[in-house]
Amino acid sequence: MTILCWVKFMTDGTAKPDTILVLDFGGQYAHLIARRIREMKVFSEVLPCDLTMHELKSKKSQMKIRGIILSGGPSSVYDENIPTFNIEVMKAGMPLLGICYGHQLIAKQVGGKVIPSKKKEYGITFVTIDKSTGVLNGLDKTEKVWMSHGDTVLELPEEFQILGHSDSSPVAAFRHENLRIYGLQWHPEVVHTEKGNLMLRNFVFDTCECKPNWIVDDYLDTTIKEVKKEVGEGNAIVALSGGVDSSVAAAIAYRAIGKKLTAVLIDHGFLRHGEVKEVKTIFAKLKSNLIVLDRKENFLKRLVGIVDPERKRKIIGEEFIRSFESISKDLKADYLIQGTIYPDRIESGFKKHSDKIKTHHNVGGLPDTTSFKAIVEPIKDLYKDEVRVMAKKLNLPKKIWGRQPFPGPGLAVRIIGEIDSKKPGILKKADRIVTEEIEKANLEDRLWQYFAILTDSKSTGVKGDARAYGYTIAIRAVQSVDGMTANFAKLNYDLLETISSRLTNEVPEVVRVVYDITHKPPATIEWE
Repeated sequence: MTILCWVKFMTDGTAKPDTILVLDFGGQYAHLIARRIREMKVFSEVLPCDLTMHELKSKKSQMKIRGIILSGGPSSVYDENIPTFNIEVMKAGMPLLGICYGHQLIAKQVGGKVIPSKKKEYGITFVTIDKSTGVLNGLDKTEKVWMSHGDTVLELPEEFQILGHSDSSPVAAFRHENLRIYGLQWHPEVVHTEKGNLMLRNFVFDTCECKPNWIVDDYLDTTIKEVKKEVGEGNAIVALSGGVDSSVAAAIAYRAIGKKLTAVLIDHGFLRHGEVKEVKTIFAKLKSNLIVLDRKENFLKRLVGIVDPERKRKIIGEEFIRSFESISKDLKADYLIQGTIYPDRIESGFKKHSDKIKTHHNVGGLPDTTSFKAIVEPIKDLYKDEVRVMAKKLNLPKKIWGRQPFPGPGLAVRIIGEIDSKKPGILKKADRIVTEEIEKANLEDRLWQYFAILTDSKSTGVKGDARAYGYTIAIRAVQSVDGMTANFAKLNYDLLETISSRLTNEVPEVVRVVYDITHKPPATIEWE
């Protein structure tokens, strides 16, 4: 399903929308840029970076293209076979904004000097705004921004003006004197750039002169029709975990094919405390067909001794599919429906030039071949907050749409390092304590995720005047909107002390507790 399926223009329904194109160079935030623009009620579409002039003209026949943004990316402008763009696009005369790698690529294309940085900038950086004009209009002399780069623009031709610099980036922002071409070394689309939305609004509304003339329409009916068409007269199973993503996928599929759908919850041994019972209770009320498949021994047998997190995810992904294949034979189901969402696909490196951050079991962790005719993913283009909106439209209970995200591989990717038969039990107890105390403090609606991690670090402690040698539990609590970026939550010390005391008192194997104070990026929300 493309984004065009769910656009309704605020004009007469037939006029071409004002549009910003985002050319994707494999950056983790290319679609975040598009999201930020869509939130301004301006249509935005993400396209491959090697867009040709013919393709650009074709797009112009469909929409009113007002400007182009070049995204960031993991490459260096000096790498071999680097992702680049057609210089003719730059000469097309429309406004152009390069972000991070896009900033460096414009500089290189026009004959500027780009060099590997002596001091790389990753994370929050303070930049000096030399000229608060154009996309930087309204900014203060010093601004807090988010950087993530290894190369630096050192010089530009004389027809370019330097608009900002940092300690490590002499040209952190620039513009052409006559043409509407801008470059920003930092990421305005990331929430850690305090006035990032203002910069994007300056580009979209002032530089590109866009009008806010579209809104996201309710595309639920379209999605249901697509699932119905793809499955046809066949039967399907839906991979259910009880989380919001799989629940929404299940609800959409149920509306599409009704009794031809069976929801399958695989108990792989790494679910949270009481999760199977809770999912059964919720879905019994929804009167849907639900089967719980006990595969704990199968998963554990394959994971014992595995240390590398990518191998864990690959094994889990394959074992999931094999489990679904096994039960699909009994149900005569030819289709598997799953709740893959867009961040899963982004982090798994599914795009041409993107870097693989971590393989999601339901994307890169899938085996090359399966017995299913097709794997249907009705919400694969949505972000988490959009999925929650869908859940409400589907009248799912708050217990579902308000639930914090939980990884498909479950606690297996919250056990750092080697897995054995005892560690899942330790982590289940620890995670239950963290959850209970945060929810007792009524913080669940203010946090995106909160959970415990069983680290592979053991240290010496004292319990009952005797030496104890046990595990370290890490607590992770973050605030986010869409899961693409996140801030660590500044939990009250008294709450953290209560959690720590319960963990060390109630879980015998734990002697130490630490709190993770890292944002995403540079970290991911999950540890593995």
